[in-house]
Amino acid sequence: MKFKDSFFKGLLDNLYDGVYYVDPERTILYWNKGAERLTGYSSADVLGTRCWDNILMHVDVDGTSLCTSGCPLQRSMQSGDPLEGEVFLHHKDGHRVPVRVRAAPLRDSGGNVIGAVEIFSDNSEKINSLDMIEELQRKAFLDPLTGLANRRYLDTSLPARFDEIARYGWQFGVIMMDIDNFKTVNDRYGHDVGDEALKMVARTLLNSSRSSDIVGRWGGEEFIAVLPNVTSLRLRMSAERHRALVEQSSLPLESGPLALTISAGATLVLPGDTPATLIKRADKLLYKSKANGRNRVTSD
Repeated sequence: MKFKDSFFKGLLDNLYDGVYYVDPERTILYWNKGAERLTGYSSADVLGTRCWDNILMHVDVDGTSLCTSGCPLQRSMQSGDPLEGEVFLHHKDGHRVPVRVRAAPLRDSGGNVIGAVEIFSDNSEKINSLDMIEELQRKAFLDPLTGLANRRYLDTSLPARFDEIARYGWQFGVIMMDIDNFKTVNDRYGHDVGDEALKMVARTLLNSSRSSDIVGRWGGEEFIAVLPNVTSLRLRMSAERHRALVEQSSLPLESGPLALTISAGATLVLPGDTPATLIKRADKLLYKSKANGRNRVTSD
């Protein structure tokens, strides 16, 4: 299928949402400007490739790959019906991006399915994130490398969470996360690549968080997430989502993609806790994950 009318192509190219369509073999035949903006991949990067050729590498919220089974485009072509869902795609820079996808089959004049179209839109809560970034910049609470909240901000915000428990009974939890074998990355590839790896992990953690969560860089290759109004089960699920999505991300290098994993410790605040005891317990749980083989979550 080819666009014969430049007017309609211009309309699609100027949509904010990403739009692309494929033939029955899932070869990409069209890729609009919105898709370029949301994924980092230009049309030259993807046209003629198949959508499962290590391009978007859709995964679900648990980090399970959808390209070999569960692909929205494939399912739409097989069923003949439109469908939609929430997935995480792989950005060209390596991190994961949450998107809402809508796929529909394309038919010829005889009603035969000849391909499918997918429309995807940014599913992150950018307005809230941008407001927070502006506030952090104004107060010098932003980590300059990763763009996350810095240690200073985290040290000042944790006491506020304890005040909320005392006043309103609002439970919260923390997740301590550390990149596995990060020293090996710096030793093998150099600190420039190490910095890019830190940024990739930071973006993935931020994109897999709720707008009410605080995600920050605790120091070095260690990160922390503070989750208000959360149950023990929800805290564990959030930690597992962070772990799985980092595992499914990779930093593109000339020598090949650099995959990373994180280990995590997750805990809810307990009666009698202080910020120091809470962080200490989360840190111990994190190192249990390290001791038990890395790339895992330990919670209490």
